[in-house]
Amino acid sequence: MRRLGLLCGIAVLVACEKPKEQPAADTTAAAEPAPAPAAPAPISLADVAGKWTMRTMPEDADTTLLTFELDAKADTSGWIFNFPKRKPVPVHVTTSGDSIITEAGPYESVLRKGVQVKTNSVMWLKDGKLVGNTVAHYASGADTVRRLRTEGTRKP
Repeated sequence: MRRLGLLCGIAVLVACEKPKEQPAADTTAAAEPAPAPAAPAPISLADVAGKWTMRTMPEDADTTLLTFELDAKADTSGWIFNFPKRKPVPVHVTTSGDSIITEAGPYESVLRKGVQVKTNSVMWLKDGKLVGNTVAHYASGADTVRRLRTEGTRKP
């Protein structure tokens, strides 16, 4: 009986013993979101000022449909598309982040004779080239749209 009393007493002591405290786990790494990727540096139009030989291609091919000269300025005024044997086409320019956004027209399309076109482009400076996408809106009865790619190299 003594043995039983002793065992019960030990069981009570063990049950009442405080558990050893574990150091708190560092949860800050898991709770904090991963840092967002760095935003691209904003474009400076001074970096693209000058004359560029531009080529326009279908969205899904490398065939050159037309070439023209882009006369880019260090600010948003005075940009011009110069198509061969055509009057210069003024271009409205804005920027957003690393993108140059252009709007031109309406003017007579080089690809569709006698049809007026208005173009909207977004371009980026990549590896020393101007690259981007263009959407051409043709006014030929019903508005038709064509998606194109553009790529330009700076003239010496």
